[in-house]
Amino acid sequence: MRNNKGKLSVAFMTLAMIILPGLWAGNAQAQKSRAATNADPAVPQQPPYSDYKGVRLGMTAEEVQSRLGDPGFKDAEMDYYSFSETESAQVVYNAARKVRMITVDYMNGVGAPAPRAVVGADLETKENGSLYRVVHYDHQGFWVSYSRTAGPVIIVTITIQKM
Repeated sequence: MRNNKGKLSVAFMTLAMIILPGLWAGNAQAQKSRAATNADPAVPQQPPYSDYKGVRLGMTAEEVQSRLGDPGFKDAEMDYYSFSETESAQVVYNAARKVRMITVDYMNGVGAPAPRAVVGADLETKENGSLYRVVHYDHQGFWVSYSRTAGPVIIVTITIQKM
């Protein structure tokens, strides 16, 4: 079991390295729909999802570790946590070691909150069958996204990132 957990952690890290650059670089579709999303009356102006297990943007690395415990992997820019075979989280820091992004992955969607609880609206279906929505909270300086992959391995990724 321990060996499989290590392999799963490596798989999550690999997946994070594939997914995160796309999120950091931005998404042209998300940028195009940004004004429409902010103007959508169905999207609440008070974020329904602004923290993960008590971890919020702007917290120090020490505060994060006091809430989540010791990370399985850490360096100056990121802490990686594997809570179970189906749930992991990455906390990314700025140069001052304050949280600038939180991303959580749920394998097969197990344990993931409902999309409306995260982005306050239904998800958009992409051409490849994946589901996605991003909501910008400009007045609070961050955005939240919910992404569900298509295919045989479903991964739900929730991201909170400082603008």
